[in-house]
Amino acid sequence: VISRRFNLPVFVTKPTLKAARDRMGRLFEVKHFQCGSTFRLGVLNIRPFPVSHDAADPVGFCIQADGMKIGIATDLGVATRLVCHHLRGCRLLVLEANHDLKMLEEGPYPWPLKQRIRGRRGHLSNEDSRDLLERVTSPELQHVVVAHLSEKNNHPERALSVLGRPASTGKPRFHLARQDRPGDMIVLDD
Repeated sequence: VISRRFNLPVFVTKPTLKAARDRMGRLFEVKHFQCGSTFRLGVLNIRPFPVSHDAADPVGFCIQADGMKIGIATDLGVATRLVCHHLRGCRLLVLEANHDLKMLEEGPYPWPLKQRIRGRRGHLSNEDSRDLLERVTSPELQHVVVAHLSEKNNHPERALSVLGRPASTGKPRFHLARQDRPGDMIVLDD
């Protein structure tokens, strides 16, 4: 809808487009990219990297410009060494913290869905996200946007209490990506 309404191109891998074509309708313009190959969008260098999720060709992104790097890592399933490699050196990181293990276990979802969420092709728990963050935190990391929280299986306070204590060096500021409203403006230091 946004593509048609505002004449915006949609950047997508061919396998993702093939899997989603019937649900997307007409698009203004399609631009393909390949996972693992950097492409440019204006002044931005965008590097898609593979993530483990039960979708057609899912990717995370590292975006670089003017010596700064941000990472977007949601729908991970598992934090592989390759994911960690790409996310090291980010100034800002958008990181999934999908569920609290106890809330998921005791929650209303049917057992097969709970297994899917906890599986290697599902989503990261708060603890999994904390562990990933500990592996990639460096002095460059200034901000972490905690994203993709389940409305039924997590609470912002739980996610922030687990993620807000990285054992590694550096103390990034934490922000919460909400589903119902935009977050505050984040300014990166030079």
